Amino acid sequence: MGEKKFSRRKFIVRTLLGGTGVALGGLYLGRNGIRRGLYEVLEDPDMLSYLGDVSSPSMWFEVMADNTIKLFSPKVEMGQGSFTSLVQIAADELEVDMEMIKIEHAATETGNIDGLSTGGSTTVAGLFQPIRELSATLREMLRAEAAKKMGVETHGVTNKNGVFSSGDQTMTYGETVAGVTEWDVPDTPPLKDVSQYKYVGKPVPRVDLVDKVIGTPMFGMDASMPDMLYGAVVRPSKIGSKFNGADTGGAENMPGVVKVVLEDDFVGVVAETLIQAENAKRKIKVDWVTQKDWATDDIVEMTKVGKGESMVIQKEGSAASTLDDAEETNADGFLKLEFSSPIGAHAQIEPNGAVASVEGDKATIEMSTQVVAMTRKEVASRLGIDEENVNVIPTYLGGGFGRRLHTPHAVQAAVMSKAVGKPIKCFFDRKEEFQNDTFRPPTHHVMRAKLNDSGSIEALEHQFSSGDVAYNSALLPGFANSIIGTDMGAIRGGMIQYRNIPGLQTVSWHTDLPFATSWWRSLGLLANTFAIESFMDQLAQQAGKNPVDFRLAHIGDDERGRRLKKVIQVAAEKSGYQDKASGNRAMGFAASTDAGTPCAQVAEVSVEGKRIKVEKVTCVMDPGFAVNPDQVKAQCEGSINMGISASMFEQMQVERSELRPVIYGPYRMALMRDTPKEIDVEIINGTGKPGAVGEPPLGPIGAAIANAVYRITGQRLTDMPLKLS
Repeated sequence: MGEKKFSRRKFIVRTLLGGTGVALGGLYLGRNGIRRGLYEVLEDPDMLSYLGDVSSPSMWFEVMADNTIKLFSPKVEMGQGSFTSLVQIAADELEVDMEMIKIEHAATETGNIDGLSTGGSTTVAGLFQPIRELSATLREMLRAEAAKKMGVETHGVTNKNGVFSSGDQTMTYGETVAGVTEWDVPDTPPLKDVSQYKYVGKPVPRVDLVDKVIGTPMFGMDASMPDMLYGAVVRPSKIGSKFNGADTGGAENMPGVVKVVLEDDFVGVVAETLIQAENAKRKIKVDWVTQKDWATDDIVEMTKVGKGESMVIQKEGSAASTLDDAEETNADGFLKLEFSSPIGAHAQIEPNGAVASVEGDKATIEMSTQVVAMTRKEVASRLGIDEENVNVIPTYLGGGFGRRLHTPHAVQAAVMSKAVGKPIKCFFDRKEEFQNDTFRPPTHHVMRAKLNDSGSIEALEHQFSSGDVAYNSALLPGFANSIIGTDMGAIRGGMIQYRNIPGLQTVSWHTDLPFATSWWRSLGLLANTFAIESFMDQLAQQAGKNPVDFRLAHIGDDERGRRLKKVIQVAAEKSGYQDKASGNRAMGFAASTDAGTPCAQVAEVSVEGKRIKVEKVTCVMDPGFAVNPDQVKAQCEGSINMGISASMFEQMQVERSELRPVIYGPYRMALMRDTPKEIDVEIINGTGKPGAVGEPPLGPIGAAIANAVYRITGQRLTDMPLKLS
């Protein structure tokens, strides 16, 4: 082929810098005051956005003989359109057309693997600067080599769309790399100003659009390997179940069964076909040990504010004493409301699973995962082999939303492959996927406030309780819980964003639930914003003020406050916001700042009988800088629809220790008829630097809908899913 992999020295330097930055952050942890500062930092999009894998040499680009360039993405594409944005960034600094760059997932053997995960709206924000620097460096490496081959000075070589020229000599990037074994790596050259870019900041079609339309891309369920068998694992139906052994006699002689694999923590069966494996699985009798029969009411009671452990994560003035006195004396201007959100499922289309092949001391895993590096580590640990001997090949994700941040099924597939000496394909069925999800935790919120005589907030408090999000997850090492002090995922959006208030306080309560809850798109943002922004709307009502003006009066004048004010003002103007209902129709307003990105939304809602219908949503968001404005708008539209679904319909129940329902349909989600007829999105480039995009628009929608319903009906809906009585 003539292609050449470049010297990796410069790229290794980049990943080491990333690792050092995070390590230094750890030195500042320890006391509560400092912890509260840390929680502010955790909402910064620059924090935890990208951590290169420092365990081995890494590679980002490969220049091919046909003058195309491969870009290996350390983050996975799960529908957010990040691959398109990354190609835009690289093309501009490499000075090539986008069509010349072919982007693909980096496998652990073929590229740089992010040491954290894909999630948290961090892909484009975290990779914007590294890819600019790496692309510019690569471009200059090539230019220097081309000059050497042409026998001219480097400054005499020009470049246009991947072709170097000097006088009558021309040389493509692909021709430049031919035969080169040693490279000079220059210092990173000056980067172009964003205004000079051809692609960055412009709407361009998705690079994976055609392939996805015709069904070309490889998702996890599409993966296969030669001579592959099928595996099926017996999974529990009841929460809190502990594996205590199994009677496998009924399965061992079933047609097509190759082997029953009995381990200390699971039992699986390997067969020649998927149907044979599933049929044999049903003949295995597993002894599950459970604690008790749990019900939804048990979970609701465990999640009440006041149960479990608490921590003050935000404090200014003496809000608690002011509010205690006001509540005790039933003072004028005092308001207290409680809010809740239920257990939610990820309900992603593609179930989890993996294709695994173990040969001797080497393993290959092909699957859809948000944690490539962690999957490699877990498989290596279980098999007792070195991590560098495990090649994890990530695929496109058929929906992630945090569900693919846990990958024990990769280990199970690898163990079964090792047991039979052949590749194994093993996936959850839909029922197992619902029953063994790592759910969005239920929450409970107590909001209190005291208005002064002029209708301004004198004291404001948000106390909330949640099950685990980041706590006890595979993403955080065990010691991090004790350092951070409370769940950094559950508090997302939980701190009060308003200022000009003499006393404010936020208290986080943590409870241990008897089933797995964890990362769900936007983490605690949806539930926390629902409580805070619904309460602000009610406070404005009590103060006799316009909800938009009331919010603006309680926002600070720092940069963060100015950006929040702007999205609120633009959203109000763009939507023609009115705080009075017109017949059965009204507007609801809400705003939040998540990971440094402010977002304001106005929901136009109608009510027919008890049916709530979202007719239109106006969304104004300032993500700092939109690399691809069309894609950012698409992210807003997707988040708003997902937020409508979660706010109005989705809810899991616990019955006799089983989480139900276990299939789409009974697990009600928003349908086409539930989506707004129009979602009007405006993007503001407030900082000139890309920030969080995918999750911030999920924050305000629940409260915006509830606030509109209040205008129409006078009912303050305080529990999700939103239902009229």
